[in-house]
Amino acid sequence: WGEGADEEALEAVLRKDTGKKIKAVAVVHNETTTGVTSDIKGVRKAIDAANHPALLLVDGVSSIGALEFKMDDWRVDVAVTGSQKALSLPTGLGYVAASKKALEAHKTAQMKRCYYDFADYLRSNPVGSTPYTPSIPLLYGTKESISMLRDEGMDNVVARHHRLAEGVRQAVAGWGLTTLCKEPRWKSDTLTVVEVPAGIDSNKIVKNAYAKYDLSLGVGLAQINGKVFRIGHLGNMNELMMVGALGGAEMAMRDAGMQITPGSGVGKAIEYWHSTSKVIPTRESLLA
Repeated sequence: WGEGADEEALEAVLRKDTGKKIKAVAVVHNETTTGVTSDIKGVRKAIDAANHPALLLVDGVSSIGALEFKMDDWRVDVAVTGSQKALSLPTGLGYVAASKKALEAHKTAQMKRCYYDFADYLRSNPVGSTPYTPSIPLLYGTKESISMLRDEGMDNVVARHHRLAEGVRQAVAGWGLTTLCKEPRWKSDTLTVVEVPAGIDSNKIVKNAYAKYDLSLGVGLAQINGKVFRIGHLGNMNELMMVGALGGAEMAMRDAGMQITPGSGVGKAIEYWHSTSKVIPTRESLLA
């Protein structure tokens, strides 16, 4: 809890598998429970270093479309994401990409399956169809979301998410708090999980935020329930949206009994975002 995939440990396990019984390495790229982003490129290197044929399967639900993700370069075999995260759409669509290696493995897979059988899609997709009734509005939304990402440029999208995340991390430090993830290389750029002091129930922060300020924060899940709250900063998001969210979080923390000085976190975030701000592309002439 609070750490990413350990590449050295993974390599060690794969080296011990001399009989090559392990069929796949499954990794969550960005874990929303803990605010941790694992290094998929590093995982691929570990698999290669062990000279192991395992497939690389990646859950990219809260990373693809926001963080750097290079399926071909990193030789990811199956990647999965959803419409409700970086694509900024309602929940309802799942997206799956599969490599040629994965499609070959599918031919001999013995697990019984129906709805998620690649074969059904491989028969219908080439003619522009789907094997089951799709959500047409979400498909139109997907088309527009991808168009927006392309217009911004994926390098810029990744940079925007990092900048927003760094501002939130500055705010957390300004509050005198810490993130659940302690290792800098694993800190997520799509959400931040904030630890609260002993004796404070983080669920009260989340409830006050929604009940009083119309702000949706994430609760702590499983063993960290009541110990953390989560701030999302992915998808169609900018600094002004985040300033409002951080202000609401400050008020909700005070409501829950925390000694938070108003503006202590918001001010740090504003300082960072102001010092790193640039003119929005196509609006340069306004400041000429």
